[in-house]
Amino acid sequence: MENGHESKGNETMSTSNSSMKRLQDKVVIVTGGASGIGEATARLFADHGTRAVVIADIQDEKGVAVAESIGLDKCSFVKCDVSEEEQVKAMVDWTVQKYGRLDVMFSNAGTAAPSDQKILDLDFSDFDRVFRVNARGTAVCVKHAARAMVEGRVRGSIICTASMAATRGGVRRTDYIMSKHAVLGLVRSACLQLGAHGIRVNCVSPSATPTPLILANPEDASSYVENVYGPLTSLKGITSDVKHVANAVLFLASDESAFISGHDLVVDGGLICIAVPGPGSS
Repeated sequence: MENGHESKGNETMSTSNSSMKRLQDKVVIVTGGASGIGEATARLFADHGTRAVVIADIQDEKGVAVAESIGLDKCSFVKCDVSEEEQVKAMVDWTVQKYGRLDVMFSNAGTAAPSDQKILDLDFSDFDRVFRVNARGTAVCVKHAARAMVEGRVRGSIICTASMAATRGGVRRTDYIMSKHAVLGLVRSACLQLGAHGIRVNCVSPSATPTPLILANPEDASSYVENVYGPLTSLKGITSDVKHVANAVLFLASDESAFISGHDLVVDGGLICIAVPGPGSS
């Protein structure tokens, strides 16, 4: 659990950043914005002066509720399945037609298989579904966001949600890990291809974060992450939370990262830096 000093520091930072309005008058899209990391980021974007936040998700009721709570004067919900290219194209075109431009795309929608998906027991129907959302869906979002930015001559920012799993293997969730490796490859390739248009492409790589992808109940998800991953995280006195990822995305979306592209910003409290025992270690 975060201590008082950490919470106080976050409140101070939030107030300071809010007054800076780091996304003043920007038009942004957040896929998977009805819950979890996407919802937290959509709310943070709105707090930082965006002209419009478009939430794209397949969860109708949750998406509408989030948009209404942010304010329909500055937030809209569009139902969109990112694995379907025509839906993504229509959603991006609608955004540009309604708001005149697209400045930021946060391609965040993702999923995982319901089983462990170990090599010897791979279910390829689940495998294909995970890849359609995580790999294909992200590529579709990057493609059409970039198209809108190039056509509108906007020096935009595209951020994708990868994962700590994008750079390492695992004892389960093989399809998920493979799909996140694909996201990292996409980001690095898109960075090279879109730089000529002034478009930056980056990704964030969270470790386990308490979202509905972990467990549906928020309290259960937080307890699970704290109990399972907390002991493995080198940074103590603070636990993983969606707001930490949202703050990282805000940085990559804003002009504060104007010379950063092709970067994988890991948000894991030092989990990826787990020490490997040396010779003679017990």
